[in-house]
Amino acid sequence: MIKGVSRRVIIVNSPDPQLFEKAIFILRDGALLRKNTTQDDILREAQKIANCYVKNNIARKKFSMPAPAYAAAGAVATGIAWLCLRFIV
Repeated sequence: MIKGVSRRVIIVNSPDPQLFEKAIFILRDGALLRKNTTQDDILREAQKIANCYVKNNIARKKFSMPAPAYAAAGAVATGIAWLCLRFIV
């Protein structure tokens, strides 16, 4: 079903196509009517947001561990705690 509503959108190509292909930003009504706001300002803001998203996700990937590693670390910590409590007390 098609609604009779038109929206202004900005489509930004990804700086890193491994994460996403394009980002689509839907502008608020009256975004261009604010004083001192130009189309270039809005485009720069959309590109800045897309770049921040890519930087945050790349940084997170470098330091993340897979879930089984967390499970193994928890099992090791539990085993060490049990051994300490069993033989010290």
